Amino acid sequence: MPDSERRMPPARLVRVVNSVRGTLQKAAQRMVPAPVTLLELITGGWTAQALYVAAKFDIASVVADGPRTADEIAERVGTNPDATYRLMRALATHRIFTEDAQGRFALGPAGDPLRKDSPDTVRDLILMFGHPIHWEHWASLDYSVETGKPALEKLRGMPLFEFTENNEEFGTVFNRAMTSTSKMVTAPLLAAYDFSQFGVIADVGGGHGQLLAAILKQAPNSRGILFDLEPVVAGADAVLREAGVADRCTIAGGSFFEGVPENADAYVMKNIIHDWEDEKAKQILKHIRDAMNPAGKVLLMESVVPKGNAPHFSKWLDLEMLVQATGKERTEEQYRTLLASAGLTLTRVVPTVGPGSIVEAERA
Repeated sequence: MPDSERRMPPARLVRVVNSVRGTLQKAAQRMVPAPVTLLELITGGWTAQALYVAAKFDIASVVADGPRTADEIAERVGTNPDATYRLMRALATHRIFTEDAQGRFALGPAGDPLRKDSPDTVRDLILMFGHPIHWEHWASLDYSVETGKPALEKLRGMPLFEFTENNEEFGTVFNRAMTSTSKMVTAPLLAAYDFSQFGVIADVGGGHGQLLAAILKQAPNSRGILFDLEPVVAGADAVLREAGVADRCTIAGGSFFEGVPENADAYVMKNIIHDWEDEKAKQILKHIRDAMNPAGKVLLMESVVPKGNAPHFSKWLDLEMLVQATGKERTEEQYRTLLASAGLTLTRVVPTVGPGSIVEAERA
């Protein structure tokens, strides 16, 4: 079943589960001595790299059809048998794999998304986050905290998107990870918001059109405008045709710093505003404000930072933005202020079953 058509659990149920999970985590943390907690945190990088290696060799796919010994796995993927066993044993402690009494490994409860062909795959994201180049950037987090500037620009001498264009190998890894993110968040977004109320929907910075295609399938009477840089949208036609929505979608190339297509009823931006500092973000939003229909909506699909000390993906993604780019994750109040500076009014924040939300705004 396509990601956009998969059934999502109710958002309220997910919030209850996350609340219970947070309570249990707090209780467990109170029982663990502080030095042990810090040791577990600082060695989290071990887990990240072990996951990266398992993803790189696609080990989860090898054991998906049944248990295998480390020797059998190593023969299939071309690794050292003893080292493979030690890797699998460590990952089994996190339920990625399980080891039976005969020393054979199978997929654990958390292992299926590590498979390349899993409908829930996060393999491409793991391959990016664990990539040696990405790892180097995070190794300079101290520079970013000290200066407020991206470590990536210090190390590479250019901004993120210029670097991904100039480094073919990492650029491919990065683009695949972004596509994987789109697939992962599409179903929660569609379940949380009714896009059929809009006649014309513009996806600004929409890449190859995966999200817009899913939206148009949910809204069969709507038309779409896909807008991104010329080299990016060049690959969109095949995606839109495969989804059966090409006849209802116009493709336009250009930079959102110079302007956006006019007269749409809704302007969708997924993980765009968080890439930019406030002045650049304001510039994009002003262009949209000037182009939109008077009664139109702006829909920012972002990870909104909650108040308090509760764990939330956005708080760590915010550090990712600090290290890699000039952007940030924002609180609801920060979005309200940013939107107001562009002549827009935040009307509501719509939660989804995932870590992302839909920030809805209209003309002030």
